[in-house]
Amino acid sequence: MTSVNNKFTADAALLLRLGLGVMWVSHALLKWFVFTIPGFSAWLESQGIPGFMAYPVFFLEFVGGVMILIGLYGRYVSAILIPVMLVAAWTHLPNGWLFTNEGGGWEYPVFLVLTSTVHILLGDGRFAIRK
Repeated sequence: MTSVNNKFTADAALLLRLGLGVMWVSHALLKWFVFTIPGFSAWLESQGIPGFMAYPVFFLEFVGGVMILIGLYGRYVSAILIPVMLVAAWTHLPNGWLFTNEGGGWEYPVFLVLTSTVHILLGDGRFAIRK
């Protein structure tokens, strides 16, 4: 027997989709406005990742977040974004659990991976443009 109330599943999926989309867009805009793309590029290089990846990562997070928000192939977008956050979690692993630690911790990237996974499993919910 399941304890899921299917009566509210579509509403729950909508709320998850909206929150997740906002978080992906916020994560991208942090790179644009706070760290800057050149600064993010330099940081990637310090982690042994090619600096040119800053631009596609920003693009994926921003456009992907908007697509999730409006419900445009959101499940697929979440699947594409998961590897981005797995790399982010890996780079922050030495900094410890909390993202407020110097250099940022790994809990926020892992949370985005988990919520993106739930989004894939649950779907886009109500008011999605295209599922």
